[in-house]
Amino acid sequence: MTQSLTRRRLVPALLLAGLLGGLPGALSGAAAQAYPSRPVKLIVPFPPGGSTDVIARMIAQRLGDALKTPVVVENKPGAGSVLGTDAVAKATADGYTLVVSANPAIAPGPLMRTSMPYDPIRDFTHLALLGTFPNGFVVRAEHPAKTMAEFVAMARARPGSINYASAGLGSAGFLTGELLKQAAGIDMVHVPYKGSGPAITDLLGGQLDGMFESLVTATGYVRGGKLRLLAVSGDARSKTFSDVPALTEVVPGVVGGAWFGISAPARLPANTALRLQAEVQAIVNAPDMQARLGELGMTPVPLVGADFLAFIQTENRKWGPVIKAGKITVE
Repeated sequence: MTQSLTRRRLVPALLLAGLLGGLPGALSGAAAQAYPSRPVKLIVPFPPGGSTDVIARMIAQRLGDALKTPVVVENKPGAGSVLGTDAVAKATADGYTLVVSANPAIAPGPLMRTSMPYDPIRDFTHLALLGTFPNGFVVRAEHPAKTMAEFVAMARARPGSINYASAGLGSAGFLTGELLKQAAGIDMVHVPYKGSGPAITDLLGGQLDGMFESLVTATGYVRGGKLRLLAVSGDARSKTFSDVPALTEVVPGVVGGAWFGISAPARLPANTALRLQAEVQAIVNAPDMQARLGELGMTPVPLVGADFLAFIQTENRKWGPVIKAGKITVE
């Protein structure tokens, strides 16, 4: 009887001792699970060296400092940025795999494609918009059109004989050109390239009349006197080229360009999403970062969460009719 009673008292005591003894280890395990506890990967779905890659690495460095863990950039280009974006759509939703999301892969790019490996809304947690990139419309320095109004008038007078290039079918420059054609009622021939480098070479060589190009790339040629900037495609003039009109000043309503943000897989834990949103927004809002992004041609637009998602949906509503009217499809 005494032995049985002792045993009944001993078992709970041993269990309690075990729980208390294991408590520090349990707390350490819980602490280890706090986000982040290991390096974060930021996929850039574009080749290294471009403006997107440069900006992504700037953001990654500061985000790593804020999170107190390395943020490692991995370039994964292909299929117009769909390949790298798809990898993140299928990744574990734990905050350790992020992507630089952009218009070719999220909005309005998917509206042009006959099939997509993911849903650009449902398969992501869209965390924060970084900013927008207006394009510049450039011609070679010797081109007879000295202004954008003159170029449009030339295209209107010679339907089907004036061409323009872009970095590729479905690119922001291509879509802006299609919007220009529809809004101005002109017939220009689009010449798509696989990247802006070869297009600029042909433009300088006189094979092209004009092209839409990122101001990041075009600025050097413009300042070097090789190209003439006729207009910028943002909704306002560029601070760098304040004497050059916005395209919408010449043809009302023609505003276009690229955008970049940070997204994660769908169903990201709310506390992780809020942490990342706050950190990225603080980085983009920093005065020195805003100045640096401005130098690279980006207009910082630090929208997060629902506001970023609303921006994406607005892009689809804006470009959907343009894509439909132009019967634009990308395989």
